[in-house]
Amino acid sequence: MRMIEWSRKLEQQRREHGKTVFSVTELANISGLSPQSLNMALRRLIKHGVIERYSAGCYGLPGGAVAEDVVPALDNLAYITGMYVLYNQQIIAQKQREITCFTRRRHNRGRVRETVCGRIVFICVSTAVYAPPVNSATASLEQAFCDALYICRKRGVRINQLVTFRNLDRINIVSVNDMLSGYPVSVRRDAEEILTCLNHHPAGRHRVV
Repeated sequence: MRMIEWSRKLEQQRREHGKTVFSVTELANISGLSPQSLNMALRRLIKHGVIERYSAGCYGLPGGAVAEDVVPALDNLAYITGMYVLYNQQIIAQKQREITCFTRRRHNRGRVRETVCGRIVFICVSTAVYAPPVNSATASLEQAFCDALYICRKRGVRINQLVTFRNLDRINIVSVNDMLSGYPVSVRRDAEEILTCLNHHPAGRHRVV
């Protein structure tokens, strides 16, 4: 296919099916090219800015990649959670360099993936903690809060050593308490400490101590 045809085909997929991320196999099906011919075509298309390489094995139109689309393409069991979500929801002040994802799949060497959206880190968690959101690639605010506490504990640090909390009044305490049953006792204690701070300071910005 000519370059303009590639752009039209991918734009059609986005417009009609909401699809923005494509595997090599999907691109081969769209173009009808053999794997060898496709690899040559991809090098040319990337060089001329027609297609962008989002991550190893993931491609799409330039500027069309967001983490919520790339993560399921890399691992259909994964969902975005933890402090990346908390920052985007304006619950913590510190911008996160990593996009943390929980999954039931062991990635071994591919656990960390560099993408155009940022560094994606896949963490294989137990069944008790793993709870993929319905019809979403991103955990809810309350789930991301619990998961952030869990990640910090697994790494041997307390979350209050890393971040400054704000807008804690946006967290639904009842929802958090309902979720905490599947987490270790240490996570429940950390959540209680932070939410107690919320009860004493229902508004404003403060650092959890």
